[in-house]
Amino acid sequence: MKKLSARAIAALTNGVLALILIVVGAVCFFPTSSHVAGVEERVLYRGNADDAVSFMFNVYWGSEEVEGILSVLEEHGAKATFFVGGSWADDNTALVRRIAEAGHEVASHGYFHRDHSALDYDGNYKEIKQSVDFLSLAAGREIALFAPPSGAYNDDTVLAAESLGLKTVMWSRDTVDWRDKDEEVCYTRATQNLEAGELVLMHPMEHTLKALPRILGYCAEHGLRVVTVSENIG
Repeated sequence: MKKLSARAIAALTNGVLALILIVVGAVCFFPTSSHVAGVEERVLYRGNADDAVSFMFNVYWGSEEVEGILSVLEEHGAKATFFVGGSWADDNTALVRRIAEAGHEVASHGYFHRDHSALDYDGNYKEIKQSVDFLSLAAGREIALFAPPSGAYNDDTVLAAESLGLKTVMWSRDTVDWRDKDEEVCYTRATQNLEAGELVLMHPMEHTLKALPRILGYCAEHGLRVVTVSENIG
């Protein structure tokens, strides 16, 4: 066998080193996706009930409106799920307990209203766990659901929630009541072509509270029960 010259060996070595640098550079500057197969499919956007819908109240403000919402729900024999922010719950512990004792579901909406899509697994886990630990004590109930603030999440969010025993929930329709402060707009968005199994997102706003009796009336007229998200998703 013919031996390689020193020049040929050096050229071959340099070629291998160049190839390694190209591969390392590609990994550094073009990182592979962190998407985990099947995770997105586990995020819930609607329920399975064939005769019911669910109202999701995301709560980081509006203590007075929350009390009003509880009264209206009781008058109509309806149940809802309150996705509560931990920082709000810290200042409204008695109201969180009242929500739970009235038969409504208390769920997690994070602790500090963070952008969960920008957090890694550890950041998501810490933020969600802090809220769950506090809410379970305040409500005296086990927490089963998590709704990411602003609907922002990534695979790590879902995986962190699952490691804490939580299902990640979005919504099938959004009243956008936090932005559009109009009772009629809220009513229309909540009810137009409403179907069984839907998850309707609302917030404790004054105009939402005013629209709520009409929204519940619409559901009753169309044979739709109003139940917690956990009951809806089965």
